Amino acid sequence: MTTATRFSQALDPVFFDRVQERVRGRLAEENLDAILTDDPEDVAYLTGFFHHPCERPVAVWLAADGPTVLLTPRLERENAERQQARARIVSYGEFPGTEAPFATLAAEVDRVGGGGGLRVGFTTHMTHERLAAARRELPAADYAPTTIVTRARYVKFDEEIALHREAARVTDVMLGAGVALVREAVAANGRLPSEAELASGVTGIGVSMMYAEHDDVVVVSPLAGGLVYAGANSAFPHGLPSGYRLSPGDTFMLSLGCAVGGRFVEGERTFVLGKPTPDQFRFHDTIRRAQSVGGQAIRPGARCREANAACLAVIEEAGLGEYIRHRQGHGIGLGMHEPPWLEAGDDTLLEAGMIVSNEPGIYIPRHAGYRISDSMLVTESGSEALTAFPRGLADCTIEL
Repeated sequence: MTTATRFSQALDPVFFDRVQERVRGRLAEENLDAILTDDPEDVAYLTGFFHHPCERPVAVWLAADGPTVLLTPRLERENAERQQARARIVSYGEFPGTEAPFATLAAEVDRVGGGGGLRVGFTTHMTHERLAAARRELPAADYAPTTIVTRARYVKFDEEIALHREAARVTDVMLGAGVALVREAVAANGRLPSEAELASGVTGIGVSMMYAEHDDVVVVSPLAGGLVYAGANSAFPHGLPSGYRLSPGDTFMLSLGCAVGGRFVEGERTFVLGKPTPDQFRFHDTIRRAQSVGGQAIRPGARCREANAACLAVIEEAGLGEYIRHRQGHGIGLGMHEPPWLEAGDDTLLEAGMIVSNEPGIYIPRHAGYRISDSMLVTESGSEALTAFPRGLADCTIEL
């Protein structure tokens, strides 16, 4: 009897040596000697340590010369060790504590090379309070804001892409499960599910699938789930699931995703419950065409603003521009939403290895919203949709 191979969400600890070297290699660009970050996603990216952020500081000090230092509260130290965090771990007792948390980091920095006279980049997500606390303990350093870590995260390593691919597979299963729940209710001639019931059902399926098939599940928020809305509720781009129960003739949206190994994917489809009206066909088909053109525009060497313009032009040319509420898409990785942004104001060049969402939408007040989204991997020659659930209205119609 053979045993199916299980998928491990854990990255080899030595993977993070390459991540850290990538960031170290960019320090000279901004004349920096070290980087300090307390952003949970940056911490996970640089060291492999995932945690639930709270008032207790967790931070990484990465210097051009010397070891990477991970600051944790004592209660998180065992978690960092269990996750084989790729850093020298130093811990403080408690927060606010009789000794300031960043004093522990400062003592280690001084011990391994000194913080005096260094030019230290701090990531732009740090709060004023946290930055002030670090400055009090390392007052001789010169601090400057930097996006080096953020930009290093743009292009994914192969190991990360494998995690995204698995997240896409799970997301496609969740989309299929959502449709199945509606079809089962129709077949049983029972009450149709509510938005909240659908959201709960697909979330449970995604989470259960990971724990059944994966080892070393990395728990982030959200691990799986998304937005489910129907009818006029779907005309609000980020509306939250409610108790509204699906009705015949509704347009409804499954906006789903999950994270595998802390790497996110989103997949969104718009459905019609019953025979589509001419307006429903027009709205849905316009978004399908815009998403197709937008996907072709995502390619290496293209600028984010150019892809966005090509995508949204389809909607404008169809005479539906007044219903546009947002850009084409955004970067996706350790964050569900992260730079770069596929928007008119972002001039970033797309590169092979980036992953971005492609999600044009229109939102007609008092009627419905229509959005189709795939997470796209930029390849050497173009782009590839990681999520594969059918997009056309023929496949997204649920017959009554």
